[in-house]
Amino acid sequence: MAYESPLLGLSGAVATPDDHPEQGVPWHWGDPFGEQRTAVRGVAVVDRSHREVLTVGGPERLSWLHLVLSQHVSGLPDDTGTEALVLDSWGRIDTHMVVAHTGGTVYLDSDPEAEATSALPKGGRQPLRDYLEAMKFWSQVEIADATADLAVLTLLGPDVARVLDTLGITLGDDPYAVTPLADGGLARRMPWPGRSAVDLLVPRAELARWWQRITDAGARPAGVWAFDALRVESLRPRFGVDTDERAIPHEVNWIDTAAHVAKGCYRGQETVAKVHNVGKPPRRMVLLHLDGSPEIYPETGDPVQHGDRTVGRVGSVAEHHELGPVALALLKRSVTADAELRAGDPEQDRAVQAAVDPDSVPAEHVAPGRQAAQRLRG
Repeated sequence: MAYESPLLGLSGAVATPDDHPEQGVPWHWGDPFGEQRTAVRGVAVVDRSHREVLTVGGPERLSWLHLVLSQHVSGLPDDTGTEALVLDSWGRIDTHMVVAHTGGTVYLDSDPEAEATSALPKGGRQPLRDYLEAMKFWSQVEIADATADLAVLTLLGPDVARVLDTLGITLGDDPYAVTPLADGGLARRMPWPGRSAVDLLVPRAELARWWQRITDAGARPAGVWAFDALRVESLRPRFGVDTDERAIPHEVNWIDTAAHVAKGCYRGQETVAKVHNVGKPPRRMVLLHLDGSPEIYPETGDPVQHGDRTVGRVGSVAEHHELGPVALALLKRSVTADAELRAGDPEQDRAVQAAVDPDSVPAEHVAPGRQAAQRLRG
């Protein structure tokens, strides 16, 4: 049975559509663009309680995770975090997670399976806990599924500090700084989306109480519509939506942030090091501005075409409060920022003009004096 947040029963909550990858939590609270503006200019809180949470304890937790994850975590200090991946043997992305280390436990939270829109082959992905259990062998680690115990709420906006102060939470300013919460769970500072973000992993049984405390402290309720729009603007991918079965970390900006290029001894490391040191990834993730004049939007997995050629695929699609309709897309490296593109499936009558945001690609791929995205922004 699909997860359904208890907050959906509150007045004003609008459920995310059933075919949406973020289903199970509020999509918005009646004013999605107003919620985005508050998340950029004030402070908003987003229910992301559908995320899956695992914990890893035991004396060898860091040294063992260092061997099975893409990130360098053997010396991860207490009360800090990072991001990490699980890759397959060919270096293709199998799972993305955000990591927090505090109180002798490592917390791994990840997006739920997006069965309706996932670009991954059905049944072709090993769940994260199954993979970790298979790699445990004789290591002194304890792996547990904490999804039933912990729920994720995300604070967004420049006034986050004021809400944390009201809640009595002291959190460092460094990205991924972590502090334990008095009643269990933790707070973690995130470098995205937007200029200021903090994740709260709170006791799931106390989710409604925490939501009330946070909104009483001045945070505006916002839905995952707002979160996704700011995530897309920040060029941050979502696993299974902005990645497909061929995606490698270099293509979606997960090198350094989630995959370490120098450390060895993890599955897929050879591809990561080789592409980083002697090659270039075949594709790159860019921000597309979509023609918003027709009420037509491409969908995840739709092709991106340049003339008669398919040159990429559509990932996350969002309506941004300032940029209008936008999308993340994986495009062939040969596609320049001034290319005239169409995004969507023409056979389903949902292909629209699209232009690459030049700020989302390296400068050498932007034609001098050409700002193709401006044609669609205006």
